[in-house]
Formats: sequence, structure tokens, C-alpha cells
Amino acid sequence: MPASSEKLTIARKEEIVDACAQLYETVPYGKITIGMIGEKTSFTRTSIYNYFRTKEEIFLALLEREYAAWADELEELAAADAAPEEFPARFAALLGRRSCMLRLLAMNLYDMEAGSSLGNLVGFKKAYKRAMEATERCLRRHFAFLTEEDARQFSYAFFPFLFGVYPYTEVTDKQAEAMKTAGVPYRPHTAAKLTEAFVGKLIDGFRYDRA
Repeated sequence: MPASSEKLTIARKEEIVDACAQLYETVPYGKITIGMIGEKTSFTRTSIYNYFRTKEEIFLALLEREYAAWADELEELAAADAAPEEFPARFAALLGRRSCMLRLLAMNLYDMEAGSSLGNLVGFKKAYKRAMEATERCLRRHFAFLTEEDARQFSYAFFPFLFGVYPYTEVTDKQAEAMKTAGVPYRPHTAAKLTEAFVGKLIDGFRYDRA
């Protein structure tokens, strides 16, 4: 593929993903269509099918981009000098900026993966793997007592935790009223604060194991 054509393809894909991200800020996943995404691009709706064959592939590309951006930030944290006691808050602050990623994970991951081609799914899994490896490098960098296996065990606990962050931190008025009526105790949390507490407890667990 000529360089100019490759650049155009990359630019078109980014424009499509940007349009999807913009819509997702205000429109539920189930109501977004490829037609709606196409209306926010500078080219025809049918041209989208030259780059993505389903809506799910577009959303998966958005999630892949979110993971890649998060991994970039994690790599910076892994290279930074910081006191160990500062790590949970700094690590959590990065995740606190990834509301779109957390929302997609909590609500739509199964549909996105099921409706995407193997090639697109592999691209996403590579971004996921990079974020996991960057997380483990962060831990090993800031906590000398952690072994490689400790860091891996942290990932096994932390990455499933990501699926529940959004529902616990983004509660609608209707959900809040339902919990109140049902007598379910609820205390508002932010993604950063929830993550900071969880990460701190996980690290403390490894520290106590070494004592």
C-alpha cells in the first residue's frame, strides 16, 4: 500500500473512532448506529465499511485506543521517581481519567468482541496485554519487595476489578432512588478513589505476606 494511501486509511479510521467517541458521550451504545457515526464524518456513510465492517469493530477500536493511551501513561509512571506510599493515588488518578474505557468494559465488551473480526480482536488484545505489562512494570519499579509472580497476581485481581468500577461510580438518579427504596446502603465514590483504596489493599496484602 502506498504511503499516502496508508496515511489516508489511518486518518479515516481515526475520524470514525473520534465520531464514535463523541456520540458515546451522550448516546447509549445500543442506540448508536453506523449511520449516526457516518453523519459525523467528512465522508459518506457507506465509505465507513471500507474501514470497519460493524459498529462493534468501531467501538472495539475506541476501546483499543483507550487502552493504548492508558498504557502510555502507565509507562511514564513506571519511569517516574515516586515514594511507594504515593503510588496508589498516582496510579488511580490515571484510571480516573479513563471514564470511556471503564464504561465500555462494564457495559459492552462482550458485544464488541463478538461482533468484531479476529484481526481487530487481536489488535485490541495486544493493547490490553501492553496495559497489563505496563501495570506490572509500575509495581516492580515502585515496590522492590514484589516478585514477578506477585505482579502477575496483582494483575489477576486488578483487571477483573476494572469491569465493576463504572457501575459503582456512575449511578443514575433512577438507580439511586431504587437503592434507597430497597434499603441498599450507598456511598458515592469516584473511580480514582475506589481504585486507590483497592490498589492500596492489594499491595498491603503482598507486604504482609513478606513480613
